Amino acid sequence: MSSGWKSVIFTALMAAVVSGAVTWTSAVWIMRERQPANLHAIVHQKLDLTAQQDHALDAIEARFATRRPALEAEVRKANRELAAAIAASKGDTPEVQAAVDHFHVAMGDLQKATIAHVFEMRAVLTPAQARIFDEAVVDALSQDAG
Repeated sequence: MSSGWKSVIFTALMAAVVSGAVTWTSAVWIMRERQPANLHAIVHQKLDLTAQQDHALDAIEARFATRRPALEAEVRKANRELAAAIAASKGDTPEVQAAVDHFHVAMGDLQKATIAHVFEMRAVLTPAQARIFDEAVVDALSQDAG
């Protein structure tokens, strides 16, 4: 094999490895940093909840706590599939793209479930409490974007 082709293959493999590493790192960061725990702290510490609201929010949080591990496990599974596809490929193959697509679907499902959970929590709040809650959500999302 000529030196030129070796360079091309090496570059493609390195790009695939770096892409996989960035994807994995992003997933880990998103799962750790975008947890609704900060919103839960705001709800329970900064809002003057009634006993009824507190009870309703506890039930909402418990339901999501049982659902979230399966969603996170699917993200980890998709990451493993991506790693295996990259390891087995010599570039950007259909298998790598399928693994990337699976990862995006898994992350999307986790994000959609988290957003639905946030809105379910919000529905329990009074309009004044919801304004404070909304500001916290907007602040958290704005900080992530910066």
